[in-house]
Amino acid sequence: MSEIKSFSDYTSKYNSNVDFSALFSGTSDSSSVGNTNMLSDYAAIKNGSYGKLMKAYYAKQDAEKLSGKGDTSQKLTLMKTSADSLKKSADALNDSSLWEKKKIKKKDEKTGDYDWDKITKAVKSFVEDYNDVVKEAGESNTKDVLRNASWMTGMTDKNSNMLAKIGITIGKGNKLELDEDALKQADISSLKTVFTGYNSFVSKISQKATGISNAANRASATYTNNGTYSKTDSSLTSSKIDKEV
Repeated sequence: MSEIKSFSDYTSKYNSNVDFSALFSGTSDSSSVGNTNMLSDYAAIKNGSYGKLMKAYYAKQDAEKLSGKGDTSQKLTLMKTSADSLKKSADALNDSSLWEKKKIKKKDEKTGDYDWDKITKAVKSFVEDYNDVVKEAGESNTKDVLRNASWMTGMTDKNSNMLAKIGITIGKGNKLELDEDALKQADISSLKTVFTGYNSFVSKISQKATGISNAANRASATYTNNGTYSKTDSSLTSSKIDKEV
């Protein structure tokens, strides 16, 4: 996929529920037939055919991973880096020091004006980092990355009217576009509503950027044949799926 759309657009594509009932349906002891099947299963395990079956199963899983159905380590690393950058730029916009009135009065400048150059630079960085995450997530095959990114773009869409008031619009592929002139002409209270506070738009983007980073980090683990994970990143986070906030 080339862009992030909605949650429902890809949930059907990724189904992690595996039905193992076919493998163990013969273990029922509710009848003599069930007992016969148990003996048959035991014989299969004893003569090695069960082991061969499981080896074939895991070989197929490994082949699917290598065939491109999953993300490469390099892609996951890039995804994590992009998400971490987005969190950093979002947190910078939520920093109270950015919204302090300047103490130095310059010629032909009103006392107490805000540092618009600094604010504009911070917003530009945020928009660029946001778009990088959307691009990387749109090329990802990791369902948790897609889920978090879909939630993020969905929330942005819900706030599109408020963002438009400060010069930020949603363009092609759900990427953001910034009108610097409109940004500088925006009411300061509108800017603070979008960029400051725990429940602000940018705060929620920061939280979801963390979710995307964590999802990419988890996916970088390698699932081994004995059912354990070997970490490729020492900072691998909890496998608990990030909840929507």
